[in-house]
Amino acid sequence: MIEVTTEITIHASIERCFDYARDIDVHTQTVWQHTRERAVAGVTTGRIGAGDTVTFQATHFGVRQKLKSRIVQFERPFLFVDQMEKGAFKSMRHEHHFSVIGDQMTCMRDTLRFEAPLGLLGWATERLVLKRYMQAFLEDRNRKLKVILEQ
Repeated sequence: MIEVTTEITIHASIERCFDYARDIDVHTQTVWQHTRERAVAGVTTGRIGAGDTVTFQATHFGVRQKLKSRIVQFERPFLFVDQMEKGAFKSMRHEHHFSVIGDQMTCMRDTLRFEAPLGLLGWATERLVLKRYMQAFLEDRNRKLKVILEQ
């Protein structure tokens, strides 16, 4: 299993950061455009909450795929966790942590844990390709989210 952690400081309230991070419309605006990611089932617009599911369809590495996740933990405005129920990975869990670090300043930390299928081949792919790819994906998305929140 691989773990990727990102952290970014945003000049906005913790409540606003939390709400924007769980907004499906904002999510689709802040992911890589070439993936053509969009919500196709479950909550497809607006904010996702406790127990809700969303299925995203996107193209990664030239392969069109779907990933269904459920919000399994929800503690507004400090934490929400989405966990894959169906998708290309053997398992995936994404924790979104928020903490106040000053007046109208929020630290947003993502911890993504995932495991690829296919045994030894998946293990090697996780380490050679997927870890860097997922790190870059999250960091880019978070920078775009920061820009939106600080406007």
